[in-house]
Amino acid sequence: MSQVSPEELLLVGKVLRPHGLEGKLRILSYAESEKSFLRPGIVVLKPERGEPREFRVFSIKPHKNVLLVKLKGLDSPEEAERYRGADIFLRKSLLTRRGEDEFYWHEIIGLRVCLKSGEHLGTIREIFQTGSNDIYVVREGEKEILIPAISDVVREIDLASKKMIIEPMEGLLEINEV
Repeated sequence: MSQVSPEELLLVGKVLRPHGLEGKLRILSYAESEKSFLRPGIVVLKPERGEPREFRVFSIKPHKNVLLVKLKGLDSPEEAERYRGADIFLRKSLLTRRGEDEFYWHEIIGLRVCLKSGEHLGTIREIFQTGSNDIYVVREGEKEILIPAISDVVREIDLASKKMIIEPMEGLLEINEV
């Protein structure tokens, strides 16, 4: 594999252990679904010791609370064992957008958040999922604001200027001050 800088990679999971006799891997996924691995079709495994290596995804399927992944070139339990505990990355350049208004979490975290009036509220430090929409955790010093990731609130995301413009619903900023 050609040398890849860490900035070009997105951590999406961890190899737990080999599975079966065909060299499959049992992985813990940090991604939304198995489709996140299939769309780019290529993953980078970085073992605890050794160099990162690229693999083509041959198959992937949910199994209990994990994913079972078959990678081209891993054909035995012994070969798969070398990657026990390895981090799994995707190349950011291979990620595709499903829609114009959809963003990856790594693009959102770190954005400055401002009101339409221009008032700076803070920076998105983390994101958590709820049943219906994500919540952006915006911090400025000791102050923390929870912003729902819905179109009624989030009016603009400008990745080039690393800025998000919001128009809070009535009472949203007051609720966050409790």
